[in-house]
Amino acid sequence: MFSPSDRLEAVKLMNDFSLMIHGGAGALLPPSRYEESLRGVVESGARLLEDGGSALDAVSRCVSLLEDDPLYNAGRGSALNTMGQVFCDASIMDGRNMAAGAVAGVRGVKNPVLLARAIMENTPHVFLIGPAAENFARARGLNFESPEYFVTDERAAELAEMQGRQSDLLSRLNPQGGVMGTVGAVARDKFGNLAAATSTGGLANQLEGRVGDSPLIGAGVIADNASCAVSCTGVGEHFIKTSLARMAAFNVEFRDMRAEEAAREALRYLVDKVRGVGGLILIDRHGGCAQAHSTPGMLTAKAENGAIIVRTKAGT
Repeated sequence: MFSPSDRLEAVKLMNDFSLMIHGGAGALLPPSRYEESLRGVVESGARLLEDGGSALDAVSRCVSLLEDDPLYNAGRGSALNTMGQVFCDASIMDGRNMAAGAVAGVRGVKNPVLLARAIMENTPHVFLIGPAAENFARARGLNFESPEYFVTDERAAELAEMQGRQSDLLSRLNPQGGVMGTVGAVARDKFGNLAAATSTGGLANQLEGRVGDSPLIGAGVIADNASCAVSCTGVGEHFIKTSLARMAAFNVEFRDMRAEEAAREALRYLVDKVRGVGGLILIDRHGGCAQAHSTPGMLTAKAENGAIIVRTKAGT
C-alpha cells in the first residue's frame, strides 16, 4: 500500500513535464490524415523534455516540425494571399521572464518560429516585420527556401477555388469552414518553466499585408510561469479583439482556475463577445493540459501523465 506521501510523490513524477501541440481548427476532413504527423511531433518534443530539455526548446522543436510539414498552414504549406504569395507570421514566449519574440509578413524564412526566437534572444525588441526581419534572419544564419518550396498543390487549388467563386475573405470565417490554420505548442518542463509558440501562413485569399493574431503577444500566444502557456488558432481578428491568450492567463493567475476551466471560460468569452471562431491549447502552472474550440474540430496532441494522446475527430 502507498502512504499519502508516496502517492503525492508518484503524482509529482507523473506530472514532471507536460506538452501540447495543435495543428489548426475547423472542419477537418479527413481527420485521420493528421494523426501520424501529430503523434510524431509530440513524441519528439516529449523526448526532449524527458531528457531534461527546456520548455522553450520543446515548443521551438515542435513548431519547427509542424512548419516543415505541408499538411499545416504554417511554413511549408502556408495559405496563399490574394496575390498567390506566402507570407508567414510567428511568435514565441518564455514563461520564466516573459521574454518574447515575434515576426510578421516574412517570405522565404524556412522556420519563422526560429526567427521569432532569434529576435527574442538577440535583440532588445519583441517584434520585427517584413524585409527587415528577413535581413535579420540572414544575418543570424537562419535557413531560407525558394518561394516554390512554400506553395503546395492543395493550397494553390484552395486559392483558385475561392477566387473562382469570387469568395469574400470573411465568407470562410465561420464554424463550418475549412481548417483555419495556425500551428502551436505549449510546454511545462521538469523545472516548472512554461513556454509557448505559434506560427501561421494566415488566411487563404487574405489581403496583402494582413496580419492575424499569431504573432501578437497576448492575443495568439502567451507564457508566464505565474499562470499558464497558451497558443491560439482560428480567425485572428476575433482573437485580436478579445486579447484571448491574455484572458486565458488571467483566468489562471487571478481567478485561480485550473487548465480546463480557464480554457473553457476563455472560449466562452470569445464566443459571447465576437462570436469567435477557433480554439486554444493551454498548460497551466501545475502542468494541467486543456483545449477548447468553437469549431467542429481541432487538431491536437499532448504528452501528459506519461501518455501520448492525439485528437483529430470533430467534437473532441
